[in-house]
Amino acid sequence: MRVSVIRKNIKFTPDSRRVVARYFMNGNERTKQMVIRIMLLDEKQVLQTLEQTLREFARRHRNISAVFFKHCEQIRPVIEDMQIDYEGISLNRKMLIGSFCTMEYAIESAAIFNPSIVEDFDQTGLGAGEKRVVISFRATGEGHISSIVFRRGILDKDNNLTIMKIGNQIDKAEIEHKTLFNKERFLTKLAEMHTEDKYITQIMQDLPDEFEFAILKNSLKTSLGDPLIREERKMALQEILWLANSFYDLQFTHDSDITERVIFPISESESRGIEDARFVRFVDDDDSVRIMATYTAYNGHTILPKLISTEDFYSFRVMPLHGAGAQNKNLALFPRKIKGKYAMLARIDGVNNYIMYSDRATQWNDPVLLQEPRFSWELTQIGNCGSPLWTPEGWLVITHGVGTMRRYCIGASLFDLDDPSKEIGRLSEPLLSPLEDEREGYVPNVVYSCGAIIHNNSLILPYAVSDYSSTYATVDMAELLEALKNSK
Repeated sequence: MRVSVIRKNIKFTPDSRRVVARYFMNGNERTKQMVIRIMLLDEKQVLQTLEQTLREFARRHRNISAVFFKHCEQIRPVIEDMQIDYEGISLNRKMLIGSFCTMEYAIESAAIFNPSIVEDFDQTGLGAGEKRVVISFRATGEGHISSIVFRRGILDKDNNLTIMKIGNQIDKAEIEHKTLFNKERFLTKLAEMHTEDKYITQIMQDLPDEFEFAILKNSLKTSLGDPLIREERKMALQEILWLANSFYDLQFTHDSDITERVIFPISESESRGIEDARFVRFVDDDDSVRIMATYTAYNGHTILPKLISTEDFYSFRVMPLHGAGAQNKNLALFPRKIKGKYAMLARIDGVNNYIMYSDRATQWNDPVLLQEPRFSWELTQIGNCGSPLWTPEGWLVITHGVGTMRRYCIGASLFDLDDPSKEIGRLSEPLLSPLEDEREGYVPNVVYSCGAIIHNNSLILPYAVSDYSSTYATVDMAELLEALKNSK
């Protein structure tokens, strides 16, 4: 039985005007030469150059002078290494130096794709049948570096989506790194990352059971500063450092609109991108609500599954996921606990769907096989397209399947509410396949989603079009559930 899908006439496309002021460091020697040239300017020349820069860029960024000062602070060790009295440099000259260590980065110039949708915290002031929602996207710019951006909108009683006006300036968050670590858990995660034991032992053996980030960081920087360091050891030590850097909190200013907040790669573990965040509205046993998401951090050679949570979309906590089940991509958290435990979908082997349970949202072990590729459109691999959705008939899991010519399609499955390892039904045909006008993009022949919701007895399914743009579709829930129950 083929289920009817209504594609909506709305499209999210890349916008190269959306830029962030990003730190730029052109190597120690070239930076030193640049600083020397700036130090030769008199104060009048400094002010003239700074004012010209501010005229051209201040309207494009919120408080750009503070960004310049911050970026100058980041090269303070380089300046002091030149025997320059940093404290004696005027504020204007520091801001000018910082402006030369800043570049604009168009966060979504290449693509805005792989969306997920959640109910907003604020549902006041709405009419009958309306719901305020937040949609997240994977935004990609130059060099295929991915970040998370947001849009806010309202679904009406007919499931038509009205998107709120997008803010003019993009804000990156203030960052606060974790300062204290548990040695045992830290070593376990390094083992899961397959970091060489001999290098771990050299660094970690003298640390106490609870150690401070600063002590580890100083020890690593001393070792990494050895000009004769072997490449294998250097890579292992860098992995230890970027794991420690992977725990942090983000804080956005309250005068920023949600469309102006970007979660940009912060730590070394995600230096090449934050990929495919699967946001979900999580309701705990005490009825408290958080928005949580799993995502993949990528540094160019290693991936690290991570968890992010927020209670207001201003403050975010970011943590790596641990355990034998926290491997590969495609993890998706259930929206509530099952029999007192967190539950997670995963694709740890890159091919099949798995399920696992845990007492902690960050610790995942003992994955159990849930689904294998069965139908022709998914014989390469099957995975989730976001967190499961609760229905009275069972857990609805939107899936993706990869078939011939690496074509990605979207499917659906239904699982028992009390025991989600029991499959009730599974569509034999895709729910959504790339139409002719959806086949062209950065990666052709792909439709993909990172999370849906149910509203007005309809599935609201945002999806990406060939890794370039995004749109959404709706499906009648009664028809979908009937098809799933009859598919067995």
